Order: sequence, then C-alpha cells, then structure tokens
Amino acid sequence: MTAPTPPTAELHLHIEGTIEAELLVRLADRHGLPLPSRDPAVLRERYEHFTDLQSFLDVHYANLAVLRTEEDFHELATGYLDHARRTGIRRAEVFFDPQTHVNHGVPIEAVIRGLSSAFEAAEETHGVSAAMILCFLRDLGPEAAEELLRAALPFREHFIGVGLDSTEVGYPPSLFTEVYAMAAAEGLHRVAHAGEEGGPDYVVEALDLLHVERVDHGIRALEDPALVARLREERIPLTVCPLSNVFLRAVDAIADHPLPLMLDEGLVVTVNSDDPAYFGGYVDANYTALGLDRDRLALLARNSFDACFVPEADRARWRAEVDAWV
Repeated sequence: MTAPTPPTAELHLHIEGTIEAELLVRLADRHGLPLPSRDPAVLRERYEHFTDLQSFLDVHYANLAVLRTEEDFHELATGYLDHARRTGIRRAEVFFDPQTHVNHGVPIEAVIRGLSSAFEAAEETHGVSAAMILCFLRDLGPEAAEELLRAALPFREHFIGVGLDSTEVGYPPSLFTEVYAMAAAEGLHRVAHAGEEGGPDYVVEALDLLHVERVDHGIRALEDPALVARLREERIPLTVCPLSNVFLRAVDAIADHPLPLMLDEGLVVTVNSDDPAYFGGYVDANYTALGLDRDRLALLARNSFDACFVPEADRARWRAEVDAWV
C-alpha cells in the first residue's frame, strides 16, 4: 500500500517554528526560564487564537527565548528531521533566524553550529537531504541584515542561501536590495517572503530588485494577471503554506485556499508547512488538507523537486519516486 501523500521536498520551513510544546517545556526547565504554563496542552491552546501574522510572531518570538545553547539548536533540528523522515520528505531547505537568537545573547556560532551539526548528518541519520537558508528579519531593517550577513560569512559553508521573513507589510523587498547583492556576490541562493500579507507589488520587487529564485508564499500574486503570466512563463516556484495561511487568517478556510487556482494557472506551486508546531501539522497534513486527487498531489511533489537547489540528478531520482507513488 502506498503512502497517502507523495514523497516531497519541503522548501518553506522555519526551524524555529518546529518547537513543539513538549520541547519548549523541556528547554525552559533546562535553563530555569519562565513560561505561561508548564502544561503542553495549555501552551498549544494559545496557538488557536492567532488573528494575523503579527499575533503569531508575538507568541513565536517569546517562545524562542528557551533556545540558549548549541545543544538546544541541535535538538530542535533533530526533532524536525525525525518528522521529515516519517512524512516522506526527501529534501528540506530550511530557514533559520539568527537575529532572534543573537538578540537573546546567544552567539551566532552556537546557532549555526548547533543546527548544522544536525543537518549535515541528516542524510546518513534520517535519510533526508537537508540544507540551511539564513533569513533576515525584515522588521529589523536593512542595516541589521547587512550586519548579520557579515557576521555569518565566516560560517558560509553551513548555509546555501538567504531569505527574508517576519512582518511583511511596511518592509518591502526594496529595502534589502544591497544585502541581497552582497549575498549574490557570495554565490548564495536568494529567496524571500512576499505576497502573503503584502500585495503583488511585493512579489514584483522581490523578483526585480532582489532577483529571488523562489517566492515564499506569493498567494496574492493572483491579484495581478501580468504577474501571474510572468511567474508562469519564467517558471518561478512559489512555496505555498496552506494551513499557515488559514491559521493566520490570510485565507478564511482551507476550502477557499487559492492553491488549486494557482495550479490551474500553470504556476510552479509547492506545498510546505511553514511553522508546523503552531499551524496544525507538518507537510503531510498540508497535502492531505487540500483534498486533491493523486495526480495533482503528484504534480505538487514534482514541482517541489524542480524547485530545489540541488543537481538535476537528485531531482530526477526523486521525481521517479513520485511517478512510482502515483
């Protein structure tokens, strides 16, 4: 009997968003830190009342104060990789937010070494190919992003690209043109969150000014027919997160999600879990929630492998697994 969801790549996953309530309590106890409750069930109940992106970020960033040591980051990444193996993920290109932790007094090398020690052994220990993408918190501004990139470059071998996340509205991609040019000069891949809360103009800026290779979210691109045509013609991947969009009220209900329409438009859409500890499940839950037939699920999975930053031989091998799944 084949699995209910196809083998896939996950390309829009914040490692900090995989901190399950049980791990949150364990790390808080390890470091003697306060929490609103020591009961994981009570902590999870707080995740059911987000009204928008900012209400989530307020809870999310407060929780991340429990991550203090290299061991903590290694444990966090290992937990996600266990889920990845169980849910059919063959390739994971994972976001991490060093600025959050540095602002909590954690050295950047503890963050990067803790995460990378897990990810670099992922294929051998979990059967998952994995890589890290360093993200800039857009609400901290472009100067802070440039400072972060300079601080991270001594650890360049541990990450493959840069991204842009956190509060979208009011922080357009155009603010970050210079730091993305710096990243490009270092041979780093470029992606950015755009078109979740911000409009299609944010997607256009990410493409034209940051020269991104993938757009994270991008659901509001549908509001601009010319942009839709461009995304289709240039085969720009969109890393869509259905359950996240519902939990953060970007979409009213999963039945209203625009992903099927995006497929109808011929866009290179992929399915991802964003911050699964908060948003109702990992990538398999996102696939299942869409209620699509196997052929469309397989198309989404093939899209995910086409969008990976890996050699073509790896893509072909994983696409063959999807063909066998169908």
